[in-house]
Amino acid sequence: MLVIAHRGNHTEHNENTLDAFEAAVKLDVDGIETDVRISSDDYLVLIHDRIISGKEVCALTRKEIEYEIGYQVPTLDEALECFPGVIWNVEIKTWRGLELIIQVLEKYQSNRTILVTSFRHDVIAICASSLKVDCGLLAAHRPLSLNSLLVDSIGVARINHIVWDYDILDSSLLKESAAAGYNNFVYGIETKSEFEYCKGIDVGGVITDSPFLIDYK
Repeated sequence: MLVIAHRGNHTEHNENTLDAFEAAVKLDVDGIETDVRISSDDYLVLIHDRIISGKEVCALTRKEIEYEIGYQVPTLDEALECFPGVIWNVEIKTWRGLELIIQVLEKYQSNRTILVTSFRHDVIAICASSLKVDCGLLAAHRPLSLNSLLVDSIGVARINHIVWDYDILDSSLLKESAAAGYNNFVYGIETKSEFEYCKGIDVGGVITDSPFLIDYK
């Protein structure tokens, strides 16, 4: 089972920074998850929150974002360039900047291992048709059926991952998903017992704020 460091290793570093990514790589994790948004001056900044200091990220320049949060914010291009040897789980937070995101991912898709995910399943459909990378649907609710979750993506070859919130895990649904050819990832696990549980129910990878769980692989 793969261990993906959620926003890098941010126990001692600011999340989604090059320092956090480097710290995660030093732990020998399999991959890094990061969040991408676009600034008002068209930088693809790696930042999770939509609002900082009461202001929308998309309305701020990169320098203004850095001023508000108090540290340097890397771009998607910079992160992919600096750390070639890990899986990159790039979560697209919004449709804004999608064309630029696709352009950057095209640059690296032949020499990086990339998984693009989003709660915006329409965005994932566009990425799957535009890129040669794996794509995944983020799921924060337990659907009535697997088909109801996948109704718009069945047959789209590059949509081959489902990334589930740990709180909604259903082992029978995961088995059905795996049998249909999807790779199940889980986000939100924090403890050894949760990690061990995931190992036993057809989970291919976990995205965690506790990357030290790699010790239990």
